[in-house]
Amino acid sequence: MITGNFKGFFIFTIIILIHELGHILPALYYKWNIEKVLLLPFGALTLFHEKINRPLKEEFIILISGPLIQIIFTYLITQIHYNEDIINYSNLILFFNLLPIYPLDGSKLLNIILNKITTFKKSHLITVYISFLTIILLILKIKLNLIFLLIIVFVLMKVIEELKNHNNLFNLFLLERYTNNFNFKKRKTINNIKQMKRDYKHIIKKDGKYHTEKEILGKRFDFKKKIW
Repeated sequence: MITGNFKGFFIFTIIILIHELGHILPALYYKWNIEKVLLLPFGALTLFHEKINRPLKEEFIILISGPLIQIIFTYLITQIHYNEDIINYSNLILFFNLLPIYPLDGSKLLNIILNKITTFKKSHLITVYISFLTIILLILKIKLNLIFLLIIVFVLMKVIEELKNHNNLFNLFLLERYTNNFNFKKRKTINNIKQMKRDYKHIIKKDGKYHTEKEILGKRFDFKKKIW
């Protein structure tokens, strides 16, 4: 808008709103609590006030629906009236949004895949570290300009904030498991709570004895007892 490119701003805004609508519709279907939609320098971000331990399947469908709706919308619009600007803006938004940098969709997709493979704690840390690495590669490979620099600074601050929040996020993940009765079908035996995974109910083996999640997490969150 500052440069007077009102047409580009209008196209850009419509595409990102359609993209976010793609996230919102399945979220409403799964009854996720939508907090707000933020307009950012490089797009938009739908924030959910929801439990971390919601099924990975739901999170994946909500996540992937954004890019899919955007692709369908772009195809239909260009079939009605071909416009190269619409295609270019849509491709740019799609490419950037799928980069594995927090809080972009690419980082969330990466985190979902990692959660299928490894623990919640490791998945989050790996996602944050890959976000840092991707930012470094972008700085080295792409010619710097003011807009790109502002975007890089913004996402870098978000990634740093996410790293600082790692322990709080892990504790929230554990607290949810302690205070809620999630009905996970899959079972897994582990040796300590750092090995806990999403979509699994765990049996924890300690000193040759088997304990439920509630027993172990009760000791962690009951400050009258010794924290394990």
